[in-house]
Amino acid sequence: MATNVSAPGGRAASAPLLGHESEPTMFELSVSGRSSYQLRTTGVPATPLDQLVPAEHLSKGTVALAELSERDLVAHFTRLSHRQYSVDLGAYPLGSCTMKYNPKFCDAIAADPGLNTVHPGVPAELAQGWLELLVSLEEKLCVITGMSAATLQPAAGAAGELTGLLLMRAFHQSRRDVRNRVLIPDSAHGTNPASVTLGGYEVTTIPSNDRGLVDLEALKCSLGPDVAGIMLTNPNTVGLFEEEIIEIATAVHDVGGLLYYDGANLNAILGAVRPGDMGFDIVHMNLHKTFATPHGGGGPGAGPVAVSARLEEFLPGPRAVRGANGAYEWQRPAHSIGRVHGWHGNAMVLARALAYIDVHGGDGLTRVAQLAVLNANWLRKRIEKTLPAAYDRVCMHECVLSATKLKEAYGVRGLDVAKALLEEGFHAPTVYFPLIVDEALMFEPTETESPQTLEALAEALERIEQRAIADPDSLHRAPQTTPVSRVDEARAARHLVATEDAASR
Repeated sequence: MATNVSAPGGRAASAPLLGHESEPTMFELSVSGRSSYQLRTTGVPATPLDQLVPAEHLSKGTVALAELSERDLVAHFTRLSHRQYSVDLGAYPLGSCTMKYNPKFCDAIAADPGLNTVHPGVPAELAQGWLELLVSLEEKLCVITGMSAATLQPAAGAAGELTGLLLMRAFHQSRRDVRNRVLIPDSAHGTNPASVTLGGYEVTTIPSNDRGLVDLEALKCSLGPDVAGIMLTNPNTVGLFEEEIIEIATAVHDVGGLLYYDGANLNAILGAVRPGDMGFDIVHMNLHKTFATPHGGGGPGAGPVAVSARLEEFLPGPRAVRGANGAYEWQRPAHSIGRVHGWHGNAMVLARALAYIDVHGGDGLTRVAQLAVLNANWLRKRIEKTLPAAYDRVCMHECVLSATKLKEAYGVRGLDVAKALLEEGFHAPTVYFPLIVDEALMFEPTETESPQTLEALAEALERIEQRAIADPDSLHRAPQTTPVSRVDEARAARHLVATEDAASR
């Protein structure tokens, strides 16, 4: 395995990168004739390639590939990995996303070859262990949410939202009940309106009152026989519990509508209250958030949807169920809306989530919610003089703060605070969401962060405030010490340059 690690230009390929120095591409590190593998000499005469592969299938030219030793290749990707941030490196307080530490125990379960070597297309009799796992997870999710049955197929939260809307539509169509509107609070998650539109409904926005909650009177004025239902989460996107949820549920049900629960904030109420007890008919859960499995960057994820008894017959199929003879089998609900996933869901995420639930138990899950709420309120009070809360009340698992004071006094906006926080070694919180809060900064510290970490985060925010007072221009340029300095996210999204030299464009 000996190798010469010198690179073109005299630079050592394994030399560490500091600050925001650029990492060369593999082609820049490439040296002709170098390889990341070597085969032992066997003494067997080599067979000409044209005798092994028909001539018409042989390439007429040489494929341009980087030529690196294994040492250089591993060093390259390791250096790139060190330029990223993750839940394993430190606090990741993205509000409404529940980015918490993922227990390695759950990864070990998913790595079991008894699980990960089973093809999803094998007959039920050859996958009894997997079907038992799926049935067990569904039953426990129903206990947690207070619902009757669930589908595990949706691959993520947004897929769960669309599934819930399709179930809502199927229910009303089965009753020959024509409805075309769905109510959504003005503080809702951004995917909610998109899901409503994809589900074939029109969006009616319900305003929030001065306490950050759904305006009950405005909601009642928007109700009618054309309302299919309402999409909301509790606690809501401002991090506050909807205290009038029973009145909301009664009002919507009285006009024949259904209640859909966006499960992004389920982490706050585990073991304390269940969506089913609040009156919800449809509940989607983000297993990759609430039950701590890896997520972000488009996957993996899992967004099971649980429903009340009257919607069970419409669930996607097939579902894993216990058969009459005690064996597990696949069953399609009587009036199923059909598949919403190619197979049976993101199976390894489901396995991790069940492991997380089982290792905690009921009391442990309740403790998860208690600590999540405690941490959010501790942080809210600790930094209230620097970043006051948008609503000066006890919050749930996340706190929405406002940088309006810093903007008015020093011209420092919420975005500047978030960018400067990157230089302090923390991931930035969610910015400018929910839209109803000026200069919003949404922090969700989660239960997996220690008091010492929260104190360090608070001190970092206080240092940023001192920079705002002494040198506000430095915050407008932040971050300067990260591998990539401040970028124009809006321009990047609208004018994407998908090439390796995008930084120079």
